[in-house]
Amino acid sequence: MKNLDKDTVKSFSDQWIRYDQTGMDDNEAKKIFKNYFSIFPWKRISKSSEGFDMGCGTGRWAKFIAPKVGKLHCVDPSNAIYVAKKKLKKFKNVKYHQKSLDSSGLRNNSQDFGYMLGVLHYVPNAKAAIKSCVKLLKPGAPILLYIYYALDNRPLWFKYLWNLSNLLRLVISKMPKFFNFLVCDLIALLIYFPLAKLSLIFENIGFNFKNFPLRFYRRSSFYVMRTDSRDRFGTPFEKRYSKTDINKMMKESGLEKIQFKNSVPFWTVIGYKKK
Repeated sequence: MKNLDKDTVKSFSDQWIRYDQTGMDDNEAKKIFKNYFSIFPWKRISKSSEGFDMGCGTGRWAKFIAPKVGKLHCVDPSNAIYVAKKKLKKFKNVKYHQKSLDSSGLRNNSQDFGYMLGVLHYVPNAKAAIKSCVKLLKPGAPILLYIYYALDNRPLWFKYLWNLSNLLRLVISKMPKFFNFLVCDLIALLIYFPLAKLSLIFENIGFNFKNFPLRFYRRSSFYVMRTDSRDRFGTPFEKRYSKTDINKMMKESGLEKIQFKNSVPFWTVIGYKKK
């Protein structure tokens, strides 16, 4: 387990045990899933397909994938793997691996598809992580990624605002666990919720401020905001990548036919292993 940050793994163990996603409405979860997977090539997947969910967390996406495939490998180095195992117990085609992405135990050239959502920005070496996953794929197989963007499509003032928020993350992430969760919850309540709903009000009266802070959450439940606030401010390690950076890493990792989703969440991207 070389390509991981141990403090971040522990942080997510705490997070996914506390926020096991059972409080999320199924319809909302399905809507978020469809948003991430809107560019996924479903026609390539069947009941005979075998693939992996790298960094599966609580298994919140795996529950939608498992019914569509023959075998799904859920891989996660944190104790969230036990939450996933409990949540997905009705699916007999799911295998669990408490491993890091560079030592998953899966055979090279054995997987028909893969996805890794919200993981790469938390590992020390994102390109090495992509390469590790690409090795597992069969030639021509797709992999779906979601990576925190470097605000490369946002105005300058938005980037300054993010830099300020990142200073808060550096402080909050070092707090004892109780205060870490408490402050992240307060941020969700006092910042995420009011700004998101204000954005929705503006939209409903005819104003479409696409760069309004936290607009992405305007139709989200407080449960989602609370979880994502912890994601954003509670984790000790985070890197961000531009569209150009991601495209380059994917190509250098042996992927082709790279396609980015041109709407939030940024950046969601699909690529195919070279034949």
